[in-house]
Amino acid sequence: MKDLLVCAGRPDELGVVESLLREASTWLASRSIDQWQHPPHRDRITEALKQGVCFLAFEDGKPIATIQVDNFADPEFWTVEDLPDAALYVHRMAVTRTASSAGIGSMLLDRASERAAAQGKRWLRLDAWKDNEGLHGFYKDAGFTILRIADLPHRRSGALFQRLTE
Repeated sequence: MKDLLVCAGRPDELGVVESLLREASTWLASRSIDQWQHPPHRDRITEALKQGVCFLAFEDGKPIATIQVDNFADPEFWTVEDLPDAALYVHRMAVTRTASSAGIGSMLLDRASERAAAQGKRWLRLDAWKDNEGLHGFYKDAGFTILRIADLPHRRSGALFQRLTE
């Protein structure tokens, strides 16, 4: 991880974010995982870039990862009892395959946790595809615990994870 730079993406970097997400989608499909097999949420990404909550990681000037960290607690998943305002939420994290074993994802989650703590949030939370056990293992290794599975018939995501902020 020489010369790794993580910064808020700019609105003119929408294509960079979408490219990273498409690469992740293609890789998942090659492993027969249908997660992210729809076009990315361009409207949400555009807004996140405008708000400064979509981040890009660059190594030697080349984009290698993206993560969105914001206050949006999906109301289909996070209930009033979960105290949704007590957390920041991770969305659309992706790391290029060439950097996938370098610990970039864990580092991005650590930085997101630090951001949450700096904002006075107790938790860093995310939802993951319900049946992607490999991804569940990654999040558990990164210090997250599974809170529950929200089993909604119209959504494949719904494995809800959280970890205390640092």
